[in-house]
Amino acid sequence: MGKRIVLADPRGFCAGVDRAIQTVETILKAANGRSTGPDGAAAAEGGEPIPPVYVRRQIVHNRHVVGDLAAQGAVFVEELDEIPESAVKAGVPVVFSAHGVSPTVQREARRRGMHVVDATCPLVSKVHREVLRYVKEGYEIVYIGHRGHDEAVGVVGEAPEHVHLIEHVDDVATLDFAESDRLIYLSQTTLSIDETRDVIEALKTRFPWIIEPPSSDICYATQNRQTAVKSVAEQSDCVVVVGSANSSNSVRLMEVAEQALAGRGHAHRVDDAGELDPRWFDGVEAVGVTSGASVPEELVSGVVKALAPLGYDDVSYVTTTKERMHFVLPAELRKAAKAAKTAA
Repeated sequence: MGKRIVLADPRGFCAGVDRAIQTVETILKAANGRSTGPDGAAAAEGGEPIPPVYVRRQIVHNRHVVGDLAAQGAVFVEELDEIPESAVKAGVPVVFSAHGVSPTVQREARRRGMHVVDATCPLVSKVHREVLRYVKEGYEIVYIGHRGHDEAVGVVGEAPEHVHLIEHVDDVATLDFAESDRLIYLSQTTLSIDETRDVIEALKTRFPWIIEPPSSDICYATQNRQTAVKSVAEQSDCVVVVGSANSSNSVRLMEVAEQALAGRGHAHRVDDAGELDPRWFDGVEAVGVTSGASVPEELVSGVVKALAPLGYDDVSYVTTTKERMHFVLPAELRKAAKAAKTAA
């Protein structure tokens, strides 16, 4: 068949990521339309320019997205104490990322009187609500997630004394519960389905009375992209996953692809086309390409374009499902978004 590219569909932005990015962009557009300071920044009382919006942590785990929003004027901080009081007094919005935050962060924002716009993915918010519900009902919660990931930190922070985080099958042995303990498991939304399956089986073996959640916490987009990359890998000799190293769902996609290739080739993760290594494609006829849920489509297009000089100019698609999920913007931004659209 000759050299070819097999593109996964679905790939790229999910509804939660799209909502989070639009949240910041809507604030930026509104601020630029009314700003009085230099370079589109609002002016503080002393005449010093202040940013139109602060974002706590990366809005989504993709360095290109973050860099683009920063170029438009958004300022990213790790913690709220990095935001000056002058900005707080001026009412500059502070956006919480798609991954969610713990109650401790929410309390700090309220204490300082910050204008918070919460861009937490609704599917992540669902897990937060589940934690609160089950703790109220007297459950101990085993949370399957990655230690230190922003989403996991936020979820565990809802009730750290009752939420027990584990990452791997071996971690199950470290848990200690009596049969009298009410027990349920929940999971990080961006994990691999295959990855959690083994952990869940180990939990059920050790604690037969543990309860399953009413529905899987792994988000629709994570599941859909993993299903698609498996199909792509079956038709490919290697797979390129576009996504940042700190993107959990992108790293999982690479792992799923590697497993699906079954020794016929390897999966590689790149932030963009500039990280492609021509040696990966020696003797390769079919290259599978997909992207994580926080990756702009232009980065995928860049990879496809970069592969063309290597002889990969025939592009086909593997479509496993069509996504129609859409999340509306936070309520306070919907009017601003509508006005900006009308003005355009």
